[in-house]
Amino acid sequence: MSAPKDFNDRMLSLGLARVSEAAAHASAKLIGRGDEKAADQAAVNAMRDQLNMLDIQGTVVIGEGERDEAPMLFIGEEVGTGNGPEVDIALDPLEGTTLTAKDMPNALTVIAMAPRGTLLHAPDVYMDKLAIGPGYPRDVVSLEMSPAERVRALAKSRGITTEDITVCILERPRHEDMIAEVRSTGAAIRLITDGDVAGVIHVAEAEKTGIDMYMGSGGAPEGVLAAGALKCMGGQMWGRLMFRNDDERGRATKAGITDFDRIYSRDEMVTADVIFSATGVTNGSIVQGLRHEPDFIETETILMRSKTGSVRRMFYRNPTRRA
Repeated sequence: MSAPKDFNDRMLSLGLARVSEAAAHASAKLIGRGDEKAADQAAVNAMRDQLNMLDIQGTVVIGEGERDEAPMLFIGEEVGTGNGPEVDIALDPLEGTTLTAKDMPNALTVIAMAPRGTLLHAPDVYMDKLAIGPGYPRDVVSLEMSPAERVRALAKSRGITTEDITVCILERPRHEDMIAEVRSTGAAIRLITDGDVAGVIHVAEAEKTGIDMYMGSGGAPEGVLAAGALKCMGGQMWGRLMFRNDDERGRATKAGITDFDRIYSRDEMVTADVIFSATGVTNGSIVQGLRHEPDFIETETILMRSKTGSVRRMFYRNPTRRA
């Protein structure tokens, strides 16, 4: 099915911001409480309620798991009023459940929307990811390169030394060799404990975040969300699905994946215009977290449209009591 040129993204964008804001507000009382499941469930419930107020015929293609594994917002679930454009929805109601439970930086509520059939239906498996910001020649780095070769190629393209490059990597035992190889070039590494959607977004604002490149494996669904953000902000990204067993290959087949070795570019993961919204739950380098005052809670949301390249930062103050 051919994608519509206009899925009413301008009018829907503010509604999408309300969706991520509501999920963040629902998580507010769970920050630092040590209960990851409760925090996630609160965000899921709020996000679903808000989605069902939008005039869309929405299908969740990146969600909280398979139907039998998730109480709400499962893959394939239909949301919205049933009126309006047909759209794909990718979401992570609380990206960083552990970060929220421990009151650590960079927990976000994240959602993206695009015309029906234009978001990669990534199964819940790992994805090998590589991302850089805007302004570089096409394919200056690639997944086929070793980690050290990527650092050297990026530095050469910018006319700087490898010591001037900073790479963001998820801190996991599986990345130990990669981390050692990157450090052997003299490059700096910023290790993150969770939240690789935010990790990828960092490269789009390198002047602000200090991150030049993201690499490493993480969830494939989060990879599609990150690709949506970079399509709005600018930057290059590649992802290759990783399979540990036949069950995971079966999930991929069910999702319509036939080439298990394919490397997807940003625009192959998100093939049409997309809108993207993320609201801060805990303080981070992308947006600030929920701020509690005696009479209100304030959130910051980043709202983006790929069609125009617009990036809005919005503060929302929600009264907790009225006179």
